[in-house]
Amino acid sequence: MLEFQIDPQSLEQWVEQLWRCAGSEDREARDTAHHLVLANLSGHDSHGVGMNDRYVASFLNQELRLNQRLSLAHDAGALFIADGQRGMGQSMARQAMDLGIDRARLHGHCIFGLRNSHHIGRIGHWAEMAAAQGLVAVHFTNAIGSPTMVAPFGGAQARFLTNPFTAAIPRPGQNPIIVDFASSAIAHGKVRVAYNKGVPVPEDCLIDAKGQPSDDPAVMFEANEEGGLGALLTFGGHKGYGLALVCELLGAALIGGESIHPLHFPKQYGIWNNMLVMLIDPGRLGQANYFAEELDRFVQWLTSAALSADSRMSPAQSSEAAAVASKLYPERVLLPGEPEVAMREARAASIPIDATTLSQLDRCASRIEEALGTSPGPLSDFSAMSRSKS
Repeated sequence: MLEFQIDPQSLEQWVEQLWRCAGSEDREARDTAHHLVLANLSGHDSHGVGMNDRYVASFLNQELRLNQRLSLAHDAGALFIADGQRGMGQSMARQAMDLGIDRARLHGHCIFGLRNSHHIGRIGHWAEMAAAQGLVAVHFTNAIGSPTMVAPFGGAQARFLTNPFTAAIPRPGQNPIIVDFASSAIAHGKVRVAYNKGVPVPEDCLIDAKGQPSDDPAVMFEANEEGGLGALLTFGGHKGYGLALVCELLGAALIGGESIHPLHFPKQYGIWNNMLVMLIDPGRLGQANYFAEELDRFVQWLTSAALSADSRMSPAQSSEAAAVASKLYPERVLLPGEPEVAMREARAASIPIDATTLSQLDRCASRIEEALGTSPGPLSDFSAMSRSKS
């Protein structure tokens, strides 16, 4: 497997320049670059810089709109609905979270919806943003794109996307607990990464276009002779299916957002997100001291459990992240969010980019230059790119 290494700061600089050349204002370009590179640093390459290929195609197809300002469709103080107007998701979600955090500080809580945004990326990023301000956060998110990717429990055809559930619990003086997972058995972006690398996905994650189990990521990208594609399965069978349904209806329909239906599909490349967010200030509930003490007491009990033989491996976690986390937190059960912390330490000096993704990023620069006359140049020519390896 051919990979290249690039230092995170240089990669972030390149992505930021790419979007400035596309026409993004400085803050939007910085928001986008920081978010995508942090996803790679956290070990979630599925939501990292490889997403630029889809974003650029969406922008050039006039689906993604740059430099949008959040508008309020409903405002009742601690309860509001914001409209992203198909704007760059990393900017729209940051604007919505800024407002929600301000309202939660004022009222002690805030429930808000962000609707009609372009892809907002790794939802854990937004949960971490709330936790950094001492807030508990819960997120229900839906996604709309074509083709659909996830089959309902018992179904052989895809009917929705990977609708994630996310929650953050702050821990004073320590890393927060971050729960962030797709309702599918594996994120679609991880299937894309496996496809680019030419490796199989874990078992019990995919079915092919005929509804048969498969570990070949190509079933999601290469149509069969009848023109059909495969589908992701939900995690835990009916459990993941039920959660996906809740995310679809609470994350979208409740706040006036679109649910996934052919009526609402983007023209070609866009990915729309809607998100319902609940923010709570523990200090305003009058139980802050008890909460902190009970949290520590429970975590100590939880992490004292003896380790099972396969404790570091699961389909939702790459073997790299598991191995890294095992070294950083030896001989104890991991808390949600700790694999990401471990990966950020491991990748602080360099981020691996596979050859296919690198080629796609070079294509992004070429397409922006062809359309607008300027670009940061190919990432493969960037001075910070280091040796390849197999």
